[in-house]
Amino acid sequence: MVRVAAAAAGPPRSVSTGTAATIARALRLAARFLEEHGMAAPRFDAELLLSHTLGLRRLDLYLQHDRRLAPAETALFKERIRRRAVGEPVQYILGEAHFRHLTLHVGPDVLIPRPETERLLDEILSWAAVSQRDDLVLLDVGTGSGAIALAWLQELPRARAVATDVSEAALAVAAVNAAEAGLAGRLELRAGDLLGPLRPGERFDAIAANLPYVALHERSSLPIEVRDHEPELALFGGRTGFEPTARLVTASPEWLAEGGLLACEIAPAQSALARGWVEATPGLRYIAAFRDHAGHERGFLAAQVALRP
Repeated sequence: MVRVAAAAAGPPRSVSTGTAATIARALRLAARFLEEHGMAAPRFDAELLLSHTLGLRRLDLYLQHDRRLAPAETALFKERIRRRAVGEPVQYILGEAHFRHLTLHVGPDVLIPRPETERLLDEILSWAAVSQRDDLVLLDVGTGSGAIALAWLQELPRARAVATDVSEAALAVAAVNAAEAGLAGRLELRAGDLLGPLRPGERFDAIAANLPYVALHERSSLPIEVRDHEPELALFGGRTGFEPTARLVTASPEWLAEGGLLACEIAPAQSALARGWVEATPGLRYIAAFRDHAGHERGFLAAQVALRP
């Protein structure tokens, strides 16, 4: 998670863009306002919020820099800047986030999809390519917005997926995203904790999970936009942060097809713990850790192996 400076204490004063401000002036004043309130990328945030408000590309803000904002556009932009100044994530303000080739609805009931999770999907898709099968079935545990399951289905046209989440509100968001992506027919959403919603005898070719992995004692170190706005249920994984993943690892061999893949995203500091836990679990073989774009170990891969009689 990217750390940002904390926003200034107390509610922000209203940002002033002037009467019938041009795009250039509105951007300049909004970026200055966000900088004063501790945002790490004030100009970038202002560009995203203004381009969305006006229905333009970011490039168009500079091609049309002398265009004047209508009163309704000014009011909406000012309100969005005010929300950003208190740390609300841009994705929640706009109600959408991008994940690979998908644009997903997001809100305070689901985590914002991140590049680290795209790396998790890269590993699963690479494994799928080696399998030389296009009818694979994925189990996405703790699906949230549905990002992993939907990207899997989008890139493997004959694959199917089951996705679970303990949050009914999160599943409602995932259902909207599945419908809008045209993928609802190949995705089954089930409510419940981890593998609890599964049915006796079910087997999956792969299990993927981006479970809560922040330790409770790390709460104060989180960026304000994460700590105060993203759902605690999807963030905190108990005393060490590894508890939900440990429970999944222990239970997963029963639900994987022989040779099936288990792929989990974790915190970099949990990598050695994860390997030890997998190696101590009957029916699993540790394959490898995988790294995020910054070079940190961000997750692990394991395979189901048949137990000796």
